[in-house]
Amino acid sequence: MTGRSLPHLPAQGAELGTAAPFLPQLGDLAADTAREGRLGVVVTLPGEGSATTYHLCPPGGGPTWSAPADGTTLRPVPAQATHATLLPGRDAVYDPRARQGSVPVTIHFEDGSSSEGALILTSAELERLYAQTSRLLDKHENVLGETS
Repeated sequence: MTGRSLPHLPAQGAELGTAAPFLPQLGDLAADTAREGRLGVVVTLPGEGSATTYHLCPPGGGPTWSAPADGTTLRPVPAQATHATLLPGRDAVYDPRARQGSVPVTIHFEDGSSSEGALILTSAELERLYAQTSRLLDKHENVLGETS
């Protein structure tokens, strides 16, 4: 899926940004701002046959609707994150000035893509995570003991 990024500065309007407009393809999921962000799957592109607009259909089926051919009311729908894993080869870092820790992670998305990020934890969150992972390790060791 292609996307429209935000302008470089908040004072700039979207029309002043340097990103290309979002022009969805057949099968893309798009949010239509002219219909309060309603989600639809693109089923017809402008210029196909006699179509002069985009035609969208709700993801589960239903009545179609039209959106302008220039795509100005359509926005991409990003893939949802499914889970995060520890980033291999990178260690967690504690920042004493900010009193927080940073754990490098890979964020995995439902479309199969991934992105690097960081899990930022306050001191209280670090203690909570320590308690939770300690319980997980205890359960793991119990399972290992039962199978030996």
